[in-house]
Amino acid sequence: MSATRAHTSNRLLYIDVLKVFAAQAIVLHHLSVYGPIADDMHDWLPGVMDFLFAYGRMAVQVFLVVGGYLSARALSARGGLLSGQPAELLWRRYLRLTLPFMAAVILSVLCATWVSPWLPEFEPVSVSLGSLIAHALLLHGVLGQESLTAGAWYVAIDFQLFAMLLGLLWLARRSALPRMWRMVIGPVAVLSLCLTSLFLFNLDPRFDDLGLYFFGSYGLGAMVHWLGLSRRPGWGLAALMGLGLLALALAWRERIALAMATALVLGLWQRREASSLLGRAWQARAAGLLAQLSQQSYSLFLVHFPICLLVNAWYVQHDDWPQAYAPWTMLLAWLLSNLASRPFYRWIEAPSTRLRLNPWAWWPAQGHLPR
Repeated sequence: MSATRAHTSNRLLYIDVLKVFAAQAIVLHHLSVYGPIADDMHDWLPGVMDFLFAYGRMAVQVFLVVGGYLSARALSARGGLLSGQPAELLWRRYLRLTLPFMAAVILSVLCATWVSPWLPEFEPVSVSLGSLIAHALLLHGVLGQESLTAGAWYVAIDFQLFAMLLGLLWLARRSALPRMWRMVIGPVAVLSLCLTSLFLFNLDPRFDDLGLYFFGSYGLGAMVHWLGLSRRPGWGLAALMGLGLLALALAWRERIALAMATALVLGLWQRREASSLLGRAWQARAAGLLAQLSQQSYSLFLVHFPICLLVNAWYVQHDDWPQAYAPWTMLLAWLLSNLASRPFYRWIEAPSTRLRLNPWAWWPAQGHLPR
């Protein structure tokens, strides 16, 4: 078996499908929001653009559920106790998110400055050392700083959610209870915070800069992983959906309904062979393409906004073009965004995941860090 096929066979096809769908939906949503292309498209195809504007952003819920699932799978693969140093795990997550994110922030600021003669509305109000540091620390939302690129809030929330999940599993491991009880306490604590978010924090928009607001969706994904390891995953999934329906009965939220649907699909898909979802004839090729697009989904999320700015600046300089050119220009922006995600992943995101900038390596009491 070739290296490529081996890599593809080790992936979860259902995860790749969800990530690819969500990433493309987010790009199309932002293309329906920003710049003169979006304005002309709203005049030319108002129904389609209104749909992308209203519902495209809800694809973030898919990322939240999938993120919770993958994080729980990484931290507690077989349902056991958390393994590894929590500080080191958190630091590695921070580097993996922040290094490519800051590269995208700088790229967005440079592009926004360059296109400002044609698109002055996109020039950042204030780019200072303080705002860059706030972004680098993923505190821009909490500190009320202007976001320097589209989707910056999500990166900060993703890190908060991972830290909360990691913290709950670490506290469970530190408990003085017998091992079997400690293995149960972690998922129970995650479920408790998930329900608290769905029934309380997610109802108050004042919390939308904090992970508590989004932990309901993230926790659903984490619980799907643990329920899949249980003896009766179907009953557990049904109970989880029932609790979610109670939250929706309290206050209907389309975004939570989508998160529940994603969790349900994820729970059903993980119970069967992913290969059964594709025809045998084109299975390997489709799986390989999905794996590549899924692998580059974070890079696409980060790099598509600068591409959107550049294409809009080019479009606005041709004010003599008929409005019928807008769909083709939007299609061009979408294609270029996907093409740009590949070198961004290869030269920025992938190298950043291999860096081992470990401050704990030089800590005198490394062997006595909290476990």
